Amino acid sequence: MSPSPFLESIRHIIRTMHYSIQTEKTYLVWIKRFILFNQKRHPKDMGEEEVSNFLTHLAVDRNVTSSTQNLALCSIVFMYRHVFQRELTLLAGTIRAKTPTRVPTVLSNDEAMAIINELKPPYHLMFSILYGCGLRKAELLRLRIKDIDFSGNSIYVFRGKGAKDRITLLPSTLIDPLKDQIAKVEHIHQKDLAEGQGKTSLPAGLARKYPYAITELKWQYIFPSTVKCQHPTDGYFCRHHLHWTALSKVLRKALIKTNIHKRVTAHTFRHSFATQLLLNGADIRTVQELLGHEDVKTTQIYTHVIGQHSSGILSPIDRNKH
Repeated sequence: MSPSPFLESIRHIIRTMHYSIQTEKTYLVWIKRFILFNQKRHPKDMGEEEVSNFLTHLAVDRNVTSSTQNLALCSIVFMYRHVFQRELTLLAGTIRAKTPTRVPTVLSNDEAMAIINELKPPYHLMFSILYGCGLRKAELLRLRIKDIDFSGNSIYVFRGKGAKDRITLLPSTLIDPLKDQIAKVEHIHQKDLAEGQGKTSLPAGLARKYPYAITELKWQYIFPSTVKCQHPTDGYFCRHHLHWTALSKVLRKALIKTNIHKRVTAHTFRHSFATQLLLNGADIRTVQELLGHEDVKTTQIYTHVIGQHSSGILSPIDRNKH
């Protein structure tokens, strides 16, 4: 079946704006679902009423989460804004999925290190960076050699969440392991170059703009994939970074070995980074900058997690021990 010319036109706009491949796939899936829900009517012939009906359907009939519903809305808003130059205003009767109030799961320092110590290279280093530097999973995977500043004990995070750049700390205990990992990457890169390859994956269009960068060592990923693949937009064969599912697999095994029964994901180590800094007396504004939060209110959720421990509050049942 030939691809839809309309969806392909949206794909072209997304790539022109340098959105990630994952965002491209997600937006196109939700736009297609919106069109199918409305019996394949063209979006130019629809508007707020159809969008509101679709969102209500997701919340009531599909029982999706608020984040899923918001993702669908963002996809549709993107289409109307950039394809039809229209701004949508949701109707008052639109049913929105409820946003649950959640407190993040965190690990104690002993728990975090117990899990990390069960991991083999390179995952031991990868989870050490998540916990020691507060990176998101995607930020970790996208780290390149040029992003590490050993002299300044810093890690540069480019185009993090919200397309924002920031600098976070590089713990001294991770300097030697990172240097060893970079040496391994250099060995892999030299082997690829000897085979007439050695290209890394760059954001769409950058390979044409900076043709020299594609084979330079500093642009190579710190955690490269074990296999080469074809670039999804520019078509050349390259070595991408490790797939995010690899982290989930090794973490699941480590949790079984450590007998930790909390709901732990790779993102839990970022939560734990923040709470440990606050417990050790770090200023909340500093933690906000290191995490890359736009609003300090986002960072304040961690003060609720550690509130009992940092304020010295004692449960009444514990007073019976004295």
